[in-house]
Amino acid sequence: MITTVLPAVLTTVAVLTGMTAVGAPIGWPAITMGILLGGLLVARRRWPVGVLLMSAVVLIAFQGAGLFEGGWVWPLTVAAYTVAAAGRTRWAIGVGLFLLVYALAWDWAVTNGSPARALAAGGAETLWLALVLAIGNARHLQARWRAQLEQAREADARRRLAEQRLEISREVHDIVAHTLAVVGVHLNVAADALEESPEETREALRTAMDVRGRAMADLRSLIGVLRIDGDTAPQPDLGDIAALVAAAGATGLSVDLHEEGDSATVTGPQAVAAHRLVQESLTNTIKHANATHVSVRLRYTSAAVTVEVIDDGRGAPVPAEGHGLTGMRERVTALGGTLSIEGSGGFAVRASIPLGT
Repeated sequence: MITTVLPAVLTTVAVLTGMTAVGAPIGWPAITMGILLGGLLVARRRWPVGVLLMSAVVLIAFQGAGLFEGGWVWPLTVAAYTVAAAGRTRWAIGVGLFLLVYALAWDWAVTNGSPARALAAGGAETLWLALVLAIGNARHLQARWRAQLEQAREADARRRLAEQRLEISREVHDIVAHTLAVVGVHLNVAADALEESPEETREALRTAMDVRGRAMADLRSLIGVLRIDGDTAPQPDLGDIAALVAAAGATGLSVDLHEEGDSATVTGPQAVAAHRLVQESLTNTIKHANATHVSVRLRYTSAAVTVEVIDDGRGAPVPAEGHGLTGMRERVTALGGTLSIEGSGGFAVRASIPLGT
């Protein structure tokens, strides 16, 4: 409200002050013109060009009637600035030049003023008009730059959100696929041993419930990321691989885990990627390979972590690029690593993930 009314009041006061400066009497005509010019400014933000044109008409009318002698451009300072700040600088330049030419012609031809006086007055007002338009145009450029910056920030936020959703979908797929594979095997064992070996049935069901409990904990962590803005849930790391191997071994597979180097050197996304690679590879072995033995090898160096999962499956084809394998490949590629998947006889997954990317 203040930014709307204050320029109008200041313009009215400036018109009356201008009359005093040139020694002209302040009467109702000058007061009326000041109120008209100030009143038009109330609508300057909604109709900037219209307000400038109407203000120019009022100024020409009062000047032509000999009711105002304070100047031809400066009374329209706020209106001209608003038009330039709105990005309509050509309109402001056009109206300003028209008034200057009109003022020179009027002062020279109608009031019989000297050419030197007319040029001096016109030059001063030309400089003032240029200054006002420069400031207004700079304000417009600043506002446009801020809008572009905000758009870029919003686009970056949308991109990050899309990446986060994709990452969460991969995590959910890895958790659910691995859990269903392991639980499915144990439920089959329980069904087969239900009548002949109740104890084996109970053990299979306990293992299935443990795997299901770990999966639910992982899913709750992912949901926590979505619910708590700016928070980060615990991510799986290399220390959890032993639990994956134990769960796979509980299905009847013979699983060997070999680790070389210091796993503490591998953290962050590289650790998560290595964990998910082992998880997805074991899931594929359990579901598709018809294997009895699988070897999991991890090697940690200062430059990279390498993952190798090989089973002795019989007649397993090269796996199709489903969501899980595509997700693994995208994880490794995004970190600058390489991934190969073979399926001759059994599954063989080999990956190298560089550190420090």
